[in-house]
Amino acid sequence: MGKDKGYYIGFDLGGTKMLASVVDTDFKVVAKAKRKTKPESGADAGMDRMEEVIEEALKTAKIDRKDLLGIGFGLPGVLDLTGGRIVRLPNVGWTDVPIKARFEEKFNVPVVIDNDVNTGTYGEYRCGAGKGHRDIIGIFPGTGIGGGIIINGKRHHGITDGAGEIGHIVCDPSGPQCGCGLRGCYEAYAGRVAISGRAAEAVFRGKAPAMAKIAGTDLSKIKSKALAQSIAEGDTVIEEIVREAAYKIGLLASILIATLSPSMVILGGGLAEENRDIYMEECQRAMDTQCVPELGRAVTLAMAELGDYAVSIGGAAIAADAQ
Repeated sequence: MGKDKGYYIGFDLGGTKMLASVVDTDFKVVAKAKRKTKPESGADAGMDRMEEVIEEALKTAKIDRKDLLGIGFGLPGVLDLTGGRIVRLPNVGWTDVPIKARFEEKFNVPVVIDNDVNTGTYGEYRCGAGKGHRDIIGIFPGTGIGGGIIINGKRHHGITDGAGEIGHIVCDPSGPQCGCGLRGCYEAYAGRVAISGRAAEAVFRGKAPAMAKIAGTDLSKIKSKALAQSIAEGDTVIEEIVREAAYKIGLLASILIATLSPSMVILGGGLAEENRDIYMEECQRAMDTQCVPELGRAVTLAMAELGDYAVSIGGAAIAADAQ
């Protein structure tokens, strides 16, 4: 575990933003720095920006480098955890990046990497909604649907380091094309891109006047907050679309409960957090009716508590574990 004194950097790299948090050994965030990712600039420029963000966070915290104990990265893609390399980040466009070697050389501290949803789920396990539970599934619906798996207090990666790609479980092989290349994945029905597409169609057909004013048919603007605002302003068809997607997340949770029998399912990510009541209601309804009763009754459904800091706090925690 971590040392008595010092600080960790937890780093959350997303497709649109990057966040570095300075975290103490009690996993309290003492400072942060954030910038846009700008994936179009490429991996080298992106890594430069990541270094600058870490430097900015340390400066804001007034932390000397000698007090930095480690860095933990949550990264959105295919990783080589043992080698500390990015294999491929589809939403960022980076391939074959030796991130561990680069940042260990730059900051002279141990560096650990993991998938961002694994890291966020682990943050919730250590410091958030999952405290006191040892077997947890995290489901984070956003642009796609990410999953994190904690078994007996340990992050589960599988033989490929890729366990948790739960959005790509197929529910209908004749269904719509998914970004992964398969058809009928849960992500193709319940990810934000799918929801935004249905919402844009509702606007086009004149059935969602509030959304028409908020975002029109522009998919890039029909995000989690826009969906929540549209529902609050009375767009019942948008609420129906979001409820259907949330129910499918509950069906997905039911499959994972039957497979792994956790004691907790944690919902996180922008879609669930911005539409909290809908997601809790519909996921619980699916779990109540579609789970094996003996397994389902043992599960607590919870909303993530750490918000934007789940991944960075989880990153700090995996860095501390590596000490």
